[in-house]
Amino acid sequence: MIDNEVILNKAVFNPKVKTYIFLIVLFYLFISIIGWLLLPFWLCGLGQWISNKFFHTLECQLTTKNLRFSKGMIFHIEKTIPLENIQDLSFYGGPILRSFGLTLIRIETAGGGGGKHDNNMMSMLGIIDAEKFKVEILNQREKVMKEKYQFTTNVSENNVSTLNEELLKDIKNVLVEIKEALKK
Repeated sequence: MIDNEVILNKAVFNPKVKTYIFLIVLFYLFISIIGWLLLPFWLCGLGQWISNKFFHTLECQLTTKNLRFSKGMIFHIEKTIPLENIQDLSFYGGPILRSFGLTLIRIETAGGGGGKHDNNMMSMLGIIDAEKFKVEILNQREKVMKEKYQFTTNVSENNVSTLNEELLKDIKNVLVEIKEALKK
């Protein structure tokens, strides 16, 4: 854990995630040619074992400054997202997910600078009380943002207003220069 960070909440995952994973992999095995060779092994216990092992790797923690998520057995993924970088939290729940009573939370983050789009995305499947967890994340994000961008008490409203006017004048002057350069 990083200095001065306290774990505020640990997400609890719905055990139905195991059944969902088992059936989704079963579907992909069924529709692929190579999958037909693996299908008997999957149905005779391998599927339940792998689904259970994967489920027990799921972990998500909300701290005072970050959201940490980890999952996976063979390809273990651990992500730490600073709360200030979270741009959007969305719920996804198609008919199959809804039939299992599961929700997928997708978190979009800032940054990435032209890399793969998936680098700016994180998905968490099957968190119990997902709506409550989402609200906790957003509330903590708001606290972090207020703390980070708070003006010092020495700055008065008049000073801020004057600084804003000067900044707008500077922006206007730069835009005029760009316009003149484009005319040439």
